[in-house]
Amino acid sequence: MCNGDWEHTYGVHISNIDNPGWSVKVELKDTYLYNVEFKTIQIQREDGDDWIHCKVDVGNFQGYGGPYNLAEILEIFLDWAETNNQ
Repeated sequence: MCNGDWEHTYGVHISNIDNPGWSVKVELKDTYLYNVEFKTIQIQREDGDDWIHCKVDVGNFQGYGGPYNLAEILEIFLDWAETNNQ
């Protein structure tokens, strides 16, 4: 979404959480995804560290997951974005 303007106000934030795991936030304001429906995804696998929770809330994609799930969170976001690219 970088266009010389958007990235100076909004952005993508990736950080670690103490569960342990990852937090991903993508600000959707001024993007084509802002009003696109996203069905919440919640997965808890057998391994307690293998989990994902993704949602859109207040104009932000928010993804959380276990320590080995960062790539999967990013894939969920990118699949949603590419599927809805107009």
